[in-house]
Amino acid sequence: MLDASQDGYITEDGRRIGGVVMEMKNITLRFGGVVAIKDISFDIREGEIRAIIGPNGAGKSSMLNVISGFYVPQEGEIWFRGERRPPMKPYEVARQGIARTFQNIALFEGMSVLDNVMTGRLTHMKSGLFQQALWKGKAEEEEVANREVVEHIIDFLEIQHIRKTPVARLPYGLKKRVELARALAAEPKLLLLDEPMAGMNVEEKEDMSRFILDVNDEFGTTIALIEHDMGVVMDLSDRVVVMDYGKKIGDGTPDEVRNNQEVIDAYLGVSHD
Repeated sequence: MLDASQDGYITEDGRRIGGVVMEMKNITLRFGGVVAIKDISFDIREGEIRAIIGPNGAGKSSMLNVISGFYVPQEGEIWFRGERRPPMKPYEVARQGIARTFQNIALFEGMSVLDNVMTGRLTHMKSGLFQQALWKGKAEEEEVANREVVEHIIDFLEIQHIRKTPVARLPYGLKKRVELARALAAEPKLLLLDEPMAGMNVEEKEDMSRFILDVNDEFGTTIALIEHDMGVVMDLSDRVVVMDYGKKIGDGTPDEVRNNQEVIDAYLGVSHD
């Protein structure tokens, strides 16, 4: 069990997790007559790795899209860093300090790794298009500062050797790492990872798991992730929320969720009369 409080909790390995960063309150999302998310509430705390899991069609990606501003729920409230968040466009959410990766890789295939990662700095660029075209004064200083951040992330994720390679030439696992680098370039307060291990082999999963833990530990980044590999989820996560058919059926530590009979039934396809 967690030693929990309003200000945070202590993990089983002794790590200190802070207070609530994001709170989803009674979120309901409909598409016509289809209810994708039904009255779900949960929170994400500062410094933790929070997993959102469930069978296919459970509504996990829809929930991530609500958090990142791609969908606006018909009911419920989203609170971020102590303030109720009004409906926002994705770029406004990004400016708040929330970055994400996608289930299907969304990179600029014809651009180099370096240029792709640099696009993650767009929310930090203040100079106008004319200044950037001239590349003088403030625009030049800004470019140099942003480049330093990006180069640090490239080193951190061990992709120096491909920094000038067009993304289209990269194998799948490295593309996933480049997408993580681009998200980190935004220096997010909250990082959303949509199936970061999807399509990877065992070695690639081990590498990505290590980088996710390092990002959380060394950068102090709060992470919420969707993942189907239960071994990965149980190894990485501090807390897990479980969805099934748009409803929340479990919420707790990995051990608590693993032993939750309703969660077991959902994954095994068991029904009760």
